[in-house]
Amino acid sequence: MKKPIIKLSEVPKDKSLIVFDLDGTLTVSKSNLDKEMAELLKKLLESKHVAVIGGGTYKQFSDQLVSRLKAPEKLLEKLFLFPTTSTTFYRYLGNKWKQIYSYDFTPDQKEKIFSAFKKVFEDLGYSNPKKAYGKVIEDRGTQITFSAVGQKAPVKAKEDWKKKNNKTRMKMIKMLQKELPKMEVKAGGLTSIDVTREGIDKKYGIEQIKKTLKIPYDSMLFVGDALFEGGNDSAVLKTTVPAYKVKDTKDTKKLIKFLLS
Repeated sequence: MKKPIIKLSEVPKDKSLIVFDLDGTLTVSKSNLDKEMAELLKKLLESKHVAVIGGGTYKQFSDQLVSRLKAPEKLLEKLFLFPTTSTTFYRYLGNKWKQIYSYDFTPDQKEKIFSAFKKVFEDLGYSNPKKAYGKVIEDRGTQITFSAVGQKAPVKAKEDWKKKNNKTRMKMIKMLQKELPKMEVKAGGLTSIDVTREGIDKKYGIEQIKKTLKIPYDSMLFVGDALFEGGNDSAVLKTTVPAYKVKDTKDTKKLIKFLLS
């Protein structure tokens, strides 16, 4: 597996498609796109195509990203959305967002995943926090997501949990992968664990972009904050697409400004 680009000066500027992660890259975890990022993305869309792959649902993409972007239709036609770690794909066609595909879990698969979480929690002696903000394990149809302090937790609560428990989260991922050998188990955001069908990950999303848009790998650039081993961006490193590692949204803004310069 290749290593991500770390130095901004080494990022190639000539790519026609920029693929972004959502949470932690374009937005703060589960937060809305800020005004500066929205303006930068619109400027980027004027000269390039943009795809966004993240662990959130289509509704989250719509609320966090699209509604805040306030972009004209001609720019939305150059924006491609891959919610729930690319298990679904939406593009703007005929003045509306259209679902191109969706790979939902069967009821049996869902039951197996929930049972695996229960077993891993018991084996680790792990208990969910007394205070959770929304569901801790959420059925997103095409993806099952564990969010340690709940789906609607404030960023501060997530950051506090991650500081104390990230090693436990990575241990959970390894144990879950043993329980679910025919599925993908990855870390996402600050506190999440995402489970998807086998082979359906961000690498798959990149492959779908290549197939659908007829854009070769060497014309793409991926940008994400979870390119570490076990992170839900790391699957991209199995492709030949160059990947740039960011720490947060500030880094992403610097990158977009660099690409526009």
